Amino acid sequence: MTEERHQALKNLGTALSHPFADLSLLDHALVHRSYVNENPACSFGDNERMEFLGDAVLELCITDLLMKTFPDYSEGQLSKLRASVVNEQPLADLARKLEIGRYLLLGKGEESSGGRSKTSILADTLEAVIAAVYLDGGFDRACEVVRGLFSLLIVEGSRNLTYRDYKTALQEYSQNRFKDIPSYALIGEYGPDHDKIFESRLSLSGILETTGRGKSKKEAEQNAAHAALDALMQNSDEQG
Repeated sequence: MTEERHQALKNLGTALSHPFADLSLLDHALVHRSYVNENPACSFGDNERMEFLGDAVLELCITDLLMKTFPDYSEGQLSKLRASVVNEQPLADLARKLEIGRYLLLGKGEESSGGRSKTSILADTLEAVIAAVYLDGGFDRACEVVRGLFSLLIVEGSRNLTYRDYKTALQEYSQNRFKDIPSYALIGEYGPDHDKIFESRLSLSGILETTGRGKSKKEAEQNAAHAALDALMQNSDEQG
């Protein structure tokens, strides 16, 4: 390992908040198979086995973190939230923030085709890097790094999960009861561009209309769905 490479890997360890005792583990996590294919004399293999390990470590760390953070969530809610966090796009986005692409060892063909910015490669490499942290510092240390990387994503995911559940619940209810699904229309935008409020109208089978407001179109629709569910449940109670 060159001195330049050694220093670059130390910098990445600092960005991860994990100073590696064994930088060769991190180095290995950054070796794409295209590099090994084009350098058969390479003394170490690609990072695919580490990616496999990192995927398992990440899922367990995220599951443990979710269980502790949301003690009242059901198994279904926890599963949905975990799936929203541990998938290719957010993993790649985190890898971009860490500038992992610049540390990758790629073959010339993959390099020329933009491999350093490919979502799939970045996501897989971040999993391999998490495996390197696990192998270097153990499970608790890996979970600390995962918590630091994913905490904001988990908060955002929990908010989105709440919104999505209102729309999903209403759609399922309306399909079963009315054989129809609600439609949404944007009916207003208020306030300055930096602090805009959106208003949406929900219509269902010509028997129900509600409105909702929010900081985004999605939030406005979800609030309209929430209002519709409340109205339908109240009507059901009165008829019962």
